[in-house]
Amino acid sequence: MKIFSPFIFLLFPLLSVAQTIKITGTAPGAEGKKIEVITSIDLLTGLEKTLSQAIVDSTASFTLTLNINKTISAFLNIDFHRGEMFLEPGQTYVVSIAPLNYYEVQEVNPFEESQSLDITLKGNNPDELNALIQGFNKDYNGFVLENFNYLYRDKDKARLDTFRVRIERKFPISKKAYFTDYVKYKIASLEQVANVMGKSPMVKKYFSDSPILYDNVEYMDFFREFFSKYITTTSRPLKFLNYPAMLSSPNSYPVIMKALEADTLLRKAQLRELVLLRGLMEMYDDPLFKQDAIQTTLVSIANSSKFIDNKVIAEDLIKYLTRLRHGSPAPGFTLKDRTKKTVSLSDFKGKPVLLGFWTTYCQSCLSEMEALKPIVDKYHDRMEFVSISADKEYLKMIYFLNLKKNFTWTFLHIGDDIELLRDYDVRSFPLFVLIDSQGKIAKYPVDMPDQGLESTIEKFLNP
Repeated sequence: MKIFSPFIFLLFPLLSVAQTIKITGTAPGAEGKKIEVITSIDLLTGLEKTLSQAIVDSTASFTLTLNINKTISAFLNIDFHRGEMFLEPGQTYVVSIAPLNYYEVQEVNPFEESQSLDITLKGNNPDELNALIQGFNKDYNGFVLENFNYLYRDKDKARLDTFRVRIERKFPISKKAYFTDYVKYKIASLEQVANVMGKSPMVKKYFSDSPILYDNVEYMDFFREFFSKYITTTSRPLKFLNYPAMLSSPNSYPVIMKALEADTLLRKAQLRELVLLRGLMEMYDDPLFKQDAIQTTLVSIANSSKFIDNKVIAEDLIKYLTRLRHGSPAPGFTLKDRTKKTVSLSDFKGKPVLLGFWTTYCQSCLSEMEALKPIVDKYHDRMEFVSISADKEYLKMIYFLNLKKNFTWTFLHIGDDIELLRDYDVRSFPLFVLIDSQGKIAKYPVDMPDQGLESTIEKFLNP
């Protein structure tokens, strides 16, 4: 028999192994629709990724499988409708989604018609994570509804202590670490509202002496709120630092990290770096700071940080902050035109593109397209014009074009790719985007055709 020295294991960090999750269920009304499991890549930026997807079959049933190595918050997503779930490695879930008419033709922006999916987990295990969180949230929401003014106005610590004791009795120490931390930081947010302790003991209790819980939604919610405007406004030792000068220095990342040590609450390097990331996120749209300098600092953190999760957040922040900005890649698409031929954005590479999102029920869209026609006639030999119809029915676009035979530029229908509206953050119609010949954003959004679009195009084509 071989005897292994325990010291050997010190050479290898414990690796969490991904385990398979299976979600089966029904979604009446969604037959033929795509259902997805979506989660945040990180909980600071909120950027998302799809973990699994399937088609709801003719009996309204679906099966989703995915692999994860840690407990996560996720969403079941159908069109623009979604419902939250908490998923644990190796678990099997049987769910029922309340009936919803996903095919109802309501000609409004999908962002506005989105609803929360009513998800019920089958089984009566009170110790299941979703059941625990649902039960706690019900008590928490009821308490806040009845007592918020007492906490915010009167700083009534006794009420909060009573609630905490009640929760501890109802949910004795759980074997679910995620739930324990979820409750801890949800109540911490109430402590902040009630101002039950100073900032220094709050940092010590919830951040300095505790691990950073990158995957716990309540930890990260509390972190974002607590450290909002922290390094530029809230922290007395830091508020007068010359951040623009430090960001412009060749070694901005180590320079700022060293300067932040002036706040003794940020002695822990991992926390200090995460607070810096939060601060850079807030600075980006502030005219006092140069965006290029912030991006350069984020690149340095992504390349040099000793903390893997912080490196990921820095990389995500670059994507998040530069999304749809000048020079960023324009989200791609492949859609059907008026002849049902498939057309992709990449087909136009080599020529600039004016991309427009519209609908037949949007009156201003129709008037703007009338104003667009002479612009198309003037510049069609130097750039492409592409109008994407977000009407739910393809035939509506066709009927419209049959009436407007002089609209000869490229018209595409969004079909089932409504995620494209999210990719371009189309929250109202019409929306126009100028894309350069290399497929990168030149300007987002662009002026309307009757409000200066031609001048913008002229300057773009003749710089």
